Amino acid sequence: MTGIAMGSEVGAQAARARALAVLRIRGRALAVALLPAAAAVILVAGGTSDHLVGPAWDAARAVVSAVALVVLLAAGVIALVVARARPAVSPTVPIAEDAAPDLYRLVRDLAERLDVPAPSAIALTPDCDSWLEDRTHPAHGPPAHEERDELAGAAGGRHRRTAAPVLVIGSPFLWWMRVGELRAVLAPVVAGTGPSAHPDIAAARRFVRGLDAAVATAADRGRCPAFRLACAGIGWVARLLLRSCRQHAAEMERGVAAAAAERAQAVDYGVRIVAQEQVGLAYAGWDRLLTRVALPAWRMGRWPSRLDAGVVAALTELSRRDRLAEGFASRLGERPACDLLEEPGTVDEAASLLAARLFHGGPAECGPDWAPVDWSEYPEEVVDRKWRTDAARLHRVLDALGVRRAPDPTAHDPNGPTLSRVLDHLTTPLDADADADTRATSPSPGTPGATPDAEPASRAPAAPATEADADTTADIDADLLPDEDTPRTPRTATLAARLSAELAREEAAAPPAPVPGASPSGQSGPDALWDVDALPLFPLQPPRTERELLADHVTAMVCCAAMDTAGAQPGLDWLDGPTLLVGGERATDLAPRVLSLVEDGDPDPLRVWLSDLGIRPEKPVRLV
Repeated sequence: MTGIAMGSEVGAQAARARALAVLRIRGRALAVALLPAAAAVILVAGGTSDHLVGPAWDAARAVVSAVALVVLLAAGVIALVVARARPAVSPTVPIAEDAAPDLYRLVRDLAERLDVPAPSAIALTPDCDSWLEDRTHPAHGPPAHEERDELAGAAGGRHRRTAAPVLVIGSPFLWWMRVGELRAVLAPVVAGTGPSAHPDIAAARRFVRGLDAAVATAADRGRCPAFRLACAGIGWVARLLLRSCRQHAAEMERGVAAAAAERAQAVDYGVRIVAQEQVGLAYAGWDRLLTRVALPAWRMGRWPSRLDAGVVAALTELSRRDRLAEGFASRLGERPACDLLEEPGTVDEAASLLAARLFHGGPAECGPDWAPVDWSEYPEEVVDRKWRTDAARLHRVLDALGVRRAPDPTAHDPNGPTLSRVLDHLTTPLDADADADTRATSPSPGTPGATPDAEPASRAPAAPATEADADTTADIDADLLPDEDTPRTPRTATLAARLSAELAREEAAAPPAPVPGASPSGQSGPDALWDVDALPLFPLQPPRTERELLADHVTAMVCCAAMDTAGAQPGLDWLDGPTLLVGGERATDLAPRVLSLVEDGDPDPLRVWLSDLGIRPEKPVRLV
């Protein structure tokens, strides 16, 4: 125990030393700002005492006094901006004490065992992380209470504004972890309130956050030219100071983290080692749930209202499939940490809506085009609508390209949208392959040196004269190779490009998300706390390539044909998202057959698959 206390003290002392270094940089900046004023005072005092007299001294006094006035005015403006600029705040779902008394009791007991101040409040974030966040700025809430500073030594009579930081907890942790595991994981985080209460560390953090907020404020382009020039100067000074104290601030935070980690070893250390495995597992399940399950729903204008509960289902499914995860599901018999909330469903819904806003940029309020969806309704509300919407878009593009509805006039309902139309259009004809091979192996008539008696193309080309020529030829050949994300056949490339353009037009025509006065996190004026124009703050995936778009649309058309002609059903797979259920089983072998058609123009694998399952591609399907 003594070793832990000594280690914690060493980390705290290192953090305080770095905090003093940051404050010294602030003091030097103040000294530089006051230097012209001090020189002016000396010159004025010398003139009044008849020591510095004469025309030259009078001119020096006037110039130095003017410079001092300008510098003081500029320094005052910069100091005002740094002090009043609004620091960034993480979007969260605040948890009131009456909504989670057991959770607050757990955190306070943990703080008492660690002998540190308890956090002032608790909030949830839709991410797999936890941290302490200082929200003592006047713009972040009510003013902090006055408290006697017991850490100021001989100057203990002074008073300062203090408030413990807010404890931000990742919402997936509450649903996946057990109560004991959550307490063990939060111990190092809560222990950070101890070093944070030191006045030097708190002052250094306020100064750094103020500089960061001043840089963001100066970067605002929506101002008149005169203010832009002033903001440019403020931003330059703030960036200069921020660069000067960057290393000290980083080392200060490392010292705080080291001190907190050492102090937390005295509480549930053995449980924490096991709980860290659950942290990594929860992160993997949360990422998979967002990218594979939630993202398709968000694109359809629906947001799953129980994302955190979905994490439990996804990780349980993972434990069933992966032998490495066996035994994790056996923990589900213990009390989950979400039982510490009075209304877990309401909190889960608020966190799910905030996740949709952060990761997708959706509206902050429900509406006709942005509605919640329950997991039981996901197959019909999301999967079925997604497939039929994509299939309808695919046929609209085929209509624009002039592709006939049915190549076979004897087909049933030749004017209906059929899968055969897509298969026949994307199939590369054999004569086209032969023509392509001929063009690749025969010289063009317009090529210099090409004659009717030209030698066969099978003859090997002449070797480059030099190694430099060989390198140049290799570079040219590499540039001519098709990109792996680009469709290989002309028909596929044209259709994929038109699909991409059509989807871009639809997204551009969509109305912008409304900006309400309050966010789901319950904070007043959220637009002033974080940049709404930058949404989504954390995009999950890069934009889909043209090949991926075409493959998704062809897959959707195949699934529509399977549902309408073979009795297949849309389904939800917790790890892979939308899935096709044929006879109650997941169709896991569809993707490579679709890629064979999209990339190579070869429909045979897909046609065999359709025939084996009794899917009739010539029959029309129902679209949106």
